[in-house]
Amino acid sequence: MPRWIALAVPVSGVSDADQEAQTVTEFEGSPEEAEKVLLQAAHTYGHTIRKVRRREIFEASKRSYFIRLQNRLTSYGFLIQLAELVHDSDTEDQDSHAA
Repeated sequence: MPRWIALAVPVSGVSDADQEAQTVTEFEGSPEEAEKVLLQAAHTYGHTIRKVRRREIFEASKRSYFIRLQNRLTSYGFLIQLAELVHDSDTEDQDSHAA
């Protein structure tokens, strides 16, 4: 079963200290299940914003959404992306020990 992560990448409105991408969720599932989890992440991700007054979700592709979150004073932008694990050196080491 493929392994996936959903990432939140800050695009606008966040401080320089908060510019790093964050893993929103990590899971196993089919590509169709992963797309559903990604959309759910776009609907629920809030970063550190205390009170989201408005959430706009734009589909950029089947594997990414741009979300714009607004509180009373500021607007924030994030790219919520889906990434499939294609290599894990740890599983390589386990495979060589099993042989």
